[in-house]
This record gives sequence, C-alpha cells and structure tokens, in this order.
Amino acid sequence: MPYPTASPVVDRQAPLLREELQHRLAGLARTHRVPGAHLAVDTGTETISVHTGTAAAATGSAYTADTAVPLGSVTKVYTAAAVLLLADDEDLDLDDSAASYLPELRELPDVTIRHLLAHTAGLPTGPDSDTAARSTVSRYLSGVCTARDALFAPGTGFSYSNAGYIAAGRLVEQVTGMTWQEAVQALLLDPLGTDPAFLGDPAPTRPSAAGHAVNTATGRLRPAHQNLAPVEAPAGALLAGALDLMHLGRALAGRSAVLPPDVAARMRRPEPGATPGALADAWGLGLALFDLDGRRWCGHDGNAQGTSCHLRAEPESGVVVAFTGNAGGATALWQDIADDLTRLTGVRVPTAPAPAHRGDPIALPECAGVYHNGPTEYRITLAADGAPTLSVDGDLPLPLVCYPDLTCDLVDPGTGKHEPGGRFHRDPDTGVIDHVQISGRAARRTGTV
Repeated sequence: MPYPTASPVVDRQAPLLREELQHRLAGLARTHRVPGAHLAVDTGTETISVHTGTAAAATGSAYTADTAVPLGSVTKVYTAAAVLLLADDEDLDLDDSAASYLPELRELPDVTIRHLLAHTAGLPTGPDSDTAARSTVSRYLSGVCTARDALFAPGTGFSYSNAGYIAAGRLVEQVTGMTWQEAVQALLLDPLGTDPAFLGDPAPTRPSAAGHAVNTATGRLRPAHQNLAPVEAPAGALLAGALDLMHLGRALAGRSAVLPPDVAARMRRPEPGATPGALADAWGLGLALFDLDGRRWCGHDGNAQGTSCHLRAEPESGVVVAFTGNAGGATALWQDIADDLTRLTGVRVPTAPAPAHRGDPIALPECAGVYHNGPTEYRITLAADGAPTLSVDGDLPLPLVCYPDLTCDLVDPGTGKHEPGGRFHRDPDTGVIDHVQISGRAARRTGTV
C-alpha cells in the first residue's frame, strides 16, 4: 500500500531528483574529504539510491551500492531487535532480571533486560577496545557490572553503555545456543536480505569500505584501523550498506514482515527514565527517538574508526533515510545532505534532538567536582572568572556554558562554537548536584576539586 510522505514532496521526476542528489552527494564528499558515501531514501512511494567515490582511498576500489561499511553503534539496533524477537517468541521476558541469564550481573539483580536495551541499567560504558581485547566476555562483564561502579538505580537515568549491549549479546547467545553473529544472521540479516559481514571476518563475502582519517601533519587521508575487540561485537561489529539499513528502517517502521508490527512499535516506544540529552529527544529499546514537525522518528547513529553511518525512519509516513560514509568528515556530510533532502524533496529529516529553549546562561559554581563513569574521570573546575571547564581523563579543558534547566553546552575554544554537551542532575532529596551527563554518558560525582 502507498504511504504518504512526512511532508509534501516537491513535484519533480524521479530521474531528475536522483541526478540532483547524486550531484550534491559527490560535491559534499569532496568538501568534507570523504572518499566514498551512499545515500538511500524511501519516500514512502519510491526508492532513491545514490553513491559516490571510492571504498578505499589506497586502492581506488569503487564505492558501490553493495559496499558494506563498519556501522559502529548502529549494530546495537540489530542486537536489540534480536532480543525483541526472542521476547516475541516467549523465550524471555523483557522485565526478567538480566542476572537470571547472566551470572556476571549477580551484583545488580534489579537490572532487567529492558534496562540493558534502553541504556537505563546504570552501567558504565566499559573499558576501551584495546583493554577489552585482552578479556573474555565473562571477565569483561564481571569487571564492569558491579555494585561499586553502578551510576544510578536501574530505570532512573540514562547512560549510553557499550557494556549493556555486550551483556545483551551474551544473553542472545545464552537463549539461542548460537553465537551472536549466527543469531543475528538467522533472526535478521537473512530475513532482511542482507549479506552478513562482520569486523574480523577471515574470508569476507562482500566488498567493504575502509575507514579514513585526515593526517593532521600532511592533510592527506589515511586508512583507519578498526580496533573493536571481539567481545564488543554486539555493540559495533556489523558492516552493511545504506540499502541494507533502509530495509532495516522499513522493518522498524512496521513496513516489513521481518519485525512483527507490535515488536517494531515496542522498540519505538519511549522508555521511562531514558533522557539521552545531546543524543536524541528520547530513547526506546535499541532506538534513538527524534521529534520534528510533530512527528516522531526513530533510528541510530554510528561511528566506527573513520566511518559514519546513520538511519532514520518515520512510521506514520513510511519515510526511511539511510546513509553510510567512510571518513570522520562523513558526519558533517550527513548533516548537509539531510538539509539538501529538505530542499529537494520537502522531507525534513532530524539529525539531532530538537533545539531546547533554555533561557540565558547562568553561573553554576556547585557543578565543580570530580565525576566517574567506570575508570573514566570527568573533572569540572572553575576558571578565575567562575566559568566552569570540563576535562576528561586529563585532556585539554573545554569551557562549559550552563543553563537554568541544568543543561550545558561544550564550547570549542578555537571557534567559540557551542555544541550541546549534556546536563547536570540534582539529588531530589538534598538538591546537591550528584551526576553529570556528557554526550549521553553519565558520570557519578565521586569527589571535590
């Protein structure tokens, strides 16, 4: 059946629209130093797919419609959907204690499967990939999922956590008796028609793109090594193309038999306590939720080493937009091509949360302190003029601008540009600031400065 578009589409022939999008994508790829990119759009009535450039700058291999790109965190959508399908088959209940399946979570008996998928379990994000590479899944989870490092009571806050999805992947293995890769392929990739590709495949069966970064000394593009640890696979190991993501988006919008409509609707439903700050307007089960023009979109963003991938779907209209790019600059390319989609088609696609109306900046001296997310330290100090600055693990301090609703912006010291940073949280009983959330990750106050 036909689906209306999210807003009136400009009356133009599909070949002309495709040609204009192709021209804009190629031009933006040059502007942002992105070797290759792919945009796929389902307007609800037709599909448009355009791609440009090379999959690997070192070899010059073409970036085609079949090129698979490391998806980074978009992988989490597939992991969450696999869990939801198991719940739909009554192999588990989303409100079961995760510890009943995973003994590594025994110190956190109140954490449910639902909490893991919605990033509301209070788990730290987990160690870096180099550290994780030296660990088994069981040791990884036992080291992260401790009462000592819990950020907040389950269901009362939001903190984006790779560890939560490593736990979810382990859960899929426990319930199905398959590896996470085998289960995701059987439950989702094969039904969606997606040729499976994972980081670390010894014999890949489809063409893939390398990630790229800019060498700051020479200004030249260089390959970026993918260093995701094997234990982190459920949080970021998938490779796919924009058309593959578009098929997933259709399923999330309730337009595919791969996900029963009630399963897709459950994934899109905002979860209590899931306030993701700078990441999205709300969060469902594995899905970021965005509000624009009175409509709610779902999707996810992912950045691997030198790649940037994005998915948006709007269930009411059936519009799906998917993008893959193989350089760090592809995030800015995605934002620009989304603006072009509005100009050329009338479809407005959210790339960020709705702007907040927060009032004028305020002084917030009581935010100064030391905060921790696992071993990661967030240190907020006050400059001579009383303005707060944030340093993460001893990095160069960045100025913070605070607002009456306790949100804050990060300020680029070179350009003065403001970027949404996150928010502070007051203990409801004492009124003391006890947490900070920066870029979706919460940190618990552990000391003073």
